[in-house]
Amino acid sequence: MPEAAPARRSGNRQSAIQLAPMEVPKSSDVLAGELRERILNGEFAEGSALPPEREIVVQTQMSRATVREALRILEVQGLVRIKTGRAGGAFVQRPGKESVAGSVSLLIRGQQIRFSSLLETREAIEPYCAKLAAVNRTDDDLVALEAANAALDEVNGNLAAFLQANVDWHVAVATASRNELLAGFMASLSRAIYTATENERFVDAEVRRLTARAHRSITKAIRAQDPDAAVRRMNRHVHSYAAAVLKIEERTEIAVPGSE
Repeated sequence: MPEAAPARRSGNRQSAIQLAPMEVPKSSDVLAGELRERILNGEFAEGSALPPEREIVVQTQMSRATVREALRILEVQGLVRIKTGRAGGAFVQRPGKESVAGSVSLLIRGQQIRFSSLLETREAIEPYCAKLAAVNRTDDDLVALEAANAALDEVNGNLAAFLQANVDWHVAVATASRNELLAGFMASLSRAIYTATENERFVDAEVRRLTARAHRSITKAIRAQDPDAAVRRMNRHVHSYAAAVLKIEERTEIAVPGSE
C-alpha cells in the first residue's frame, strides 16, 4: 500500500525574501523637486511665472492643497516669490548670496558654533576675498567701501553704528570679489561676529581708530588693484582683531547669537 503524502502544515510560513521598510516621498515634495530642477536648469527663466495653480492641478492630477504646499516649499527655498492679487502667481527667482547667508546663519545658530570658530573661519577666507576684490572690483565697489569708511569716521561713540559700518565694509569687500558664494558666506559671518562683539569693553575708542585705519589701508590696496598688498593687509587686520577679541572673551562672556 503506498505511503500517504505528508500533511501540509497549517499557518503562515515566513518567506525567505525579506523586504526593508520603505519611505514614500510626499506628493508635494515630488512636485517641488520636479519644479526645482526645471528652475535650476533654466527651463523656467528668472522672473517668469509658473503655470497657474489650477493648471498645475489639472496637469499633475494632484490636489490643490498638494500644489500649494509644493509652491510654499519653493518659496522657502528662495526659488519663487508668491504674489497675490489679480496679477499674482508664483514667479521664478534665482538663488543669490542672500540664500547662502540665510543658510549659514541657520547653521551658526542651530549648531551653536563657537565664537572662536567664527574668527578662525574669517581669518581663513577673508584675505582671499580681499585678493579677489583687488582684481575684480568696480567703481561702484569703491564707492561702497569709501561710504563704509566714512561711516566709521562719523559714528561719534555709537557702538551699534560703528559695528554696522564695520559689517558694511567687510560685506563690501566680499561683494567686490565677484564670488557670490564668498559674498553670501561673509555677509552671514560678519553679522554673527557683529552681534557677538557688541561689547563696549572691547570696542573702545582705540579699537575703533585702529579698525578705521586698517580698513582705509586695505581699501587703498583694493583701489590700486594690488592683490598682494590686499591679502597681506587683510590678513594682518583680521588676525589682530581675532587675537584682541579672544583676550576679551577670556574675561567677558561673548556668545554667538542663538547659543544662550
